[in-house]
Amino acid sequence: MTNLNVDPARLAANVIDAVAIGRNEGKRLVECLASLQRAGVRRIVYVDSGSTDGSLLAAEAAGAMVVQLDMSQPFTAARARNAGLARLLEMDDPAEFVQMIDGDCVLRSSWLPLAQDFLKSNPRAVAVCGRRRESAAAASVYNRLCDVEWDTPVGKALACGGDALFRMSALAAAGGYRADLIAGEEPELCVRLRQSGGEIWRLDGEMTLHDAAMTRFSQWWRRSRRAGYAFAEGAALHGAPPERHWVAQTRRAVVWGAVLPVLAFLLLWIAPALALLVLLIYPAQVLRLAARRGLSKGTSWEVALFTVLGKFPEALGVLSYWLNRLRGRHGRLIEYK
Repeated sequence: MTNLNVDPARLAANVIDAVAIGRNEGKRLVECLASLQRAGVRRIVYVDSGSTDGSLLAAEAAGAMVVQLDMSQPFTAARARNAGLARLLEMDDPAEFVQMIDGDCVLRSSWLPLAQDFLKSNPRAVAVCGRRRESAAAASVYNRLCDVEWDTPVGKALACGGDALFRMSALAAAGGYRADLIAGEEPELCVRLRQSGGEIWRLDGEMTLHDAAMTRFSQWWRRSRRAGYAFAEGAALHGAPPERHWVAQTRRAVVWGAVLPVLAFLLLWIAPALALLVLLIYPAQVLRLAARRGLSKGTSWEVALFTVLGKFPEALGVLSYWLNRLRGRHGRLIEYK
């Protein structure tokens, strides 16, 4: 974690600053920063991670304070987020609240009043998020899968994602994000915030429009492999009771993506009929998941199919984490766009 010391007395009450992170987001970054300005954010820090598309000049033109991440060190989104927070906390009067946002997102105009009012009315709440939607959900099945993924239950939650409004004092006290995580840094932070007595809430309100820009199977595969890596690392960090952080997700990835295929392969040589039965578990699981989802018929089948298929790249991600750990290596960023 990063040293993010702040005296609560220095915080400007009822004020919101923002941290946006990105690399080569182009027009999406311009729209992101414009949405923050329209929302009335006082200060915007944009943290750039080696852009070559003019993002730095665009951010400066939009009035954002620009921080260039040191790219001689391994990049993680967590490092970028911490750098933005550190820049805000260098100011004489950092804000009481900070909106974290990815540079490929546009903030909804109704979000900040809703989120700020909730934090002011609920002292134990330290982070709130709302509905993140895909701006081009119809463009590909992979974008639609993301849109469904963002639709989490309303109410007290275990974690938020990359877009959320935080209480600055709680975020600083936690030391910010764990900078060495290549993925899953937001849920890991939320584990520590909850362990310190804070609450995370998902509100029933529109928060951001996101542009996943996933149009190829290979992109979806890499993103799923990254998720498996994050599951394994999260379970290694906080998998002990009572938290059991991402233990179930890791177990499902290993069982469905590795154990059952290996079992079917072994049975193929000694009991082919049993091997077939093992393989039939997969279409049966697709049928089961498609039947229980409260989505349109077409989307239900898509989600069910890719949920089962996704266990294979997730298992590879889990394996990658454990191989790196055995070798004493840090994981390298798994990018999908």
